[in-house]
Amino acid sequence: MNTGDLITHLGRAFPDTPDHLSELQARLAAAAERDSTLDIAYRTIDSPLGPLLLAATGRGLVRVAYATEDHDAVLQRLADRISPRILHAPARLDAAARELGEYFAGTRQAFDVPLDWSLSAGFRRTVLGRLPEIGYGHTASYAAVARLAGSPRASRAVGTACATNPLPVIVPCHRVIRADGAIGAYLGGPDAKRALLTLEAAA
Repeated sequence: MNTGDLITHLGRAFPDTPDHLSELQARLAAAAERDSTLDIAYRTIDSPLGPLLLAATGRGLVRVAYATEDHDAVLQRLADRISPRILHAPARLDAAARELGEYFAGTRQAFDVPLDWSLSAGFRRTVLGRLPEIGYGHTASYAAVARLAGSPRASRAVGTACATNPLPVIVPCHRVIRADGAIGAYLGGPDAKRALLTLEAAA
């Protein structure tokens, strides 16, 4: 039975109740993985910063999104930019969810999950790739990150790269602050940035 036939079969087999719909979703996700028709899996997790959307391709984690970004809109952009074959399939995100849980509990300082950089390119990708060099519990100015990225005068471009980081928390753009010590802008909002810096400072 292919995935399309399974959808039809399950749609007839289960009444429209939450428990049965969850089972349908799980079986559909398993079938899509088996048939290699699932390009993007997603799930949401609870965090001290509110619900986070996690999305992954077969290559790795491709998106982490705050609720303020509108999760439905984020999923639509993923469908438009990467593939419309997208499904709520939590199992693919188990490792990422576990590592984020450990990070928020203060027991993890670096992430090991594979990343898919499909949503970043050029200088922005270079900047994001250097951010893990800012150690846990430390910060760096936009100018310092520009120097790390090989373009000392590109502080403004560093700010743009951080503002469009598709993998916040995992790729620590929250550790980039203004030269005067102000925390600066952040995709999840200033309160989220401050909370992350406070969490890391307490370790």
